[in-house]
Amino acid sequence: MKIAVMGTGYVGLVSGVCLAAKGHDVTCFDVSQKIVDRVNGGCPHIYEKGLEPLLVSVLAEGRFRVTLASVEALHGCGIIIIAVGTPSVDGRIDLHQVESACLLIGCYLRHATQVCSVIVKSTVVPGTTDTAVRSWLEKESGRKVGDFGLGMNPEFLREGEAVMDFMEPDRIVLGCETEDTWRALQKLYAPWCCDKIRVNSRTAEMIKYANNAILATQISMVNELANIATAIGGIDIYEVMTGVHADKRWSPILPNGERIKPGILSYLLPGCGFGGSCFPKDIQALHTKARDMGVEPRLLSSVLDINNEQPRQVMNILRRAVGTLRGQHVLVLGLAFKQDTDDVRESPSREIINDLVNDDVDVKAHDPMAIATARRSWPELMVEYVDDWESQVEWADIVIVITRGTEYLKLQMPPLQSKLRGRTIFDARHIFSKTDFPGSNYLSIGSGPIGGCRAADK
Repeated sequence: MKIAVMGTGYVGLVSGVCLAAKGHDVTCFDVSQKIVDRVNGGCPHIYEKGLEPLLVSVLAEGRFRVTLASVEALHGCGIIIIAVGTPSVDGRIDLHQVESACLLIGCYLRHATQVCSVIVKSTVVPGTTDTAVRSWLEKESGRKVGDFGLGMNPEFLREGEAVMDFMEPDRIVLGCETEDTWRALQKLYAPWCCDKIRVNSRTAEMIKYANNAILATQISMVNELANIATAIGGIDIYEVMTGVHADKRWSPILPNGERIKPGILSYLLPGCGFGGSCFPKDIQALHTKARDMGVEPRLLSSVLDINNEQPRQVMNILRRAVGTLRGQHVLVLGLAFKQDTDDVRESPSREIINDLVNDDVDVKAHDPMAIATARRSWPELMVEYVDDWESQVEWADIVIVITRGTEYLKLQMPPLQSKLRGRTIFDARHIFSKTDFPGSNYLSIGSGPIGGCRAADK
């Protein structure tokens, strides 16, 4: 099929490249000539594991290209996917980019000679596709839904694993407003063998929000339990969660006696809070939508409140263990909200660094991918970014590991392990255990990892 994808962000570029890799002819659209030139040169403007070699491959095969947004470039497309950003503004999603895409698409539909389906992949609150998007398209095109197809196809891409998630999905949700849309989406996803769930567009939109809301609730619930356990004292929250995980409803027991350890368990471990481009924005948007509809979302309010406060648990524990932090040297390892990405949106690292600086602490920070992004996004933070973190371990009085990363595993190995003697290490993601650092003051939200299962980086 000939496909157009409006937007080249994490969702748009990954979707376009992966669809091309499955044999479709794909054109991605952007408003920046700089991005167009860079991506057409085989260099993604975002970091995503496995994306660059796949991009180079589909460019060489002539199945993928990026161009400036224009009506002419849409000619002949059977499906147009809207994958532009929907940032949060005062707790609501901003639809300006979606509206702009719809106006361009509407101009094309006005004179289109073949039936074309418009598919929203941007995350929008339930009731957006069949109201606002439909209205913009119909008004600009002078046509009605039925003359063109309309649908909603939510994404479930985890940053750092987005290419794999797109190429090997656990399910594909197909929200359809017309039969033409259903047939077009069946053709689009014919190369994939997985559960394909047909619903209307509102249900498709709600599935995405429900999925993220439930996962975020699990995270905040366990974080609250960890905070209660810490306050009571004498409780190892990881032993608590080992007992919870052993419930066969979480970890089914096979006939041979072996247990299944599903990935969902990684959301049932404590940490310093969830971040990124999805969970905080999506929970807040659903919270606002519920209030608009006259529903008081008490549980969602609590999820947001707990998560907003969770990064401060790092400081609370540090102050109790170390006393005054004024004048201390602190090395922060990890700036992105999770590993294998350069995305610092809603990262707990920002709040932790800000609290340290406010306590007159001298802070240096490292991340394998996100230093440049952090500099641009957090210009107000008084922090020194370092490329060689290993050389700073002896400088530091306290080392805080915030983002999981394979290179930070070096901390538990000689000679860095010996350099940490007498120092404090705060393991905010439970990568290590106390026994990994003999002679060091090991701190965590909990007291060590559960064998075979690590806390998710949210």
